[in-house]
Amino acid sequence: MSFDLFLIVLFAAFLHALWNAIVKGASDRTIVLGLVALGHVIPGLYLAYRFGPPAAAAFPYVVATTVIHWGYYYLLNVAYRTGDLSVVYPIARGLAPILIALGALIWVDEHLPLMAWIGIFAVSGGILLLSRQAAASDIGRTGIVAAVGIAVVIASYSIVDGIGIRVSKNAGGYIGWIFVAEIFVVLFVFATRWSRLRAMSGSAVTVGLFGGLVSGAAYGLVLLAKVEAPLGIVSALRETSVIFAALIGVLWFSEGPGRDRILAAIVVAVGIATIAGVRA
Repeated sequence: MSFDLFLIVLFAAFLHALWNAIVKGASDRTIVLGLVALGHVIPGLYLAYRFGPPAAAAFPYVVATTVIHWGYYYLLNVAYRTGDLSVVYPIARGLAPILIALGALIWVDEHLPLMAWIGIFAVSGGILLLSRQAAASDIGRTGIVAAVGIAVVIASYSIVDGIGIRVSKNAGGYIGWIFVAEIFVVLFVFATRWSRLRAMSGSAVTVGLFGGLVSGAAYGLVLLAKVEAPLGIVSALRETSVIFAALIGVLWFSEGPGRDRILAAIVVAVGIATIAGVRA
C-alpha cells in the first residue's frame, strides 16, 4: 500500500467516526439517518452524471449493497439508542476487519501475507480491548447484539462494494449509483415520519445533511483505495476510526477513556505500523 493511500484511508477513518458521532448526538436518530442518506444522494447525482453508469456486471452489486445498507441503518439506530459511542463503535468496527479479510479470502481468493494478518489481528484486538467490559456496562444485550450485527453488515457491504467497484470499470460511476440508490432509504424514512422531520430545527437538518456529506466522502475514499489495495488491508486501516471515536466520545460526550483505551490505542498503532509496511 502506498503512503498516499495510507493517509487517504486514515482521513476516511476520521470522517467516519465524525458522522457516527453526529448520529449518536442527534435527538431524533431515525430522521438524522434519513438526512445522512440524503447527504449521500446529493453528491451521488453529480457523480452519476459526471461519470455515467458503471459496467453492467456491477449492477447486481449496486442492488446488493443498497439492501445491505438498509440493515446497516436499522442496526445503527438500535445500537446508538441503547449504548454509548465508545462501546458500540469499537465492537462493530473491531470485528469487521477479520470478517472482511476472511470473506475476501473465500469470495475473492485474496491471500494476504503473514505480516498483514498479524497487523489485522492487532488492529482488531486493540479495538476490542476498548469494549471488553461492554457486557458489564449499561449498553444492554440488545445494544451488544446490534453492534455485532453491524460488524457482519459492514463486512458484507465492504466485500460486495470491493468487488463491485472493481468489476464496474468506472469507480466514480459506481460510487455515484450506490449513493443515488439510497434515495429509497430517504423516501421511506421521510414518508413515514414527515411530521418529525418538519419539527426539526433548521440547524439540526443542516447538521444531518453535513453528516451525510461527511459519511459519503469517507466511504467514497475507502472505495477508491480498494481499487488499488487488498480489501483486508484497507478495511483494517479504516477501523482506526475507533481511536477517533474514543477521542470524540471523551471530548464531546464526556465519556472517560480509562487505562484500557490507552493500551488499546497502543496495540492499534502497532497494527497500523505493521499493515503500513505491507506492499499490496
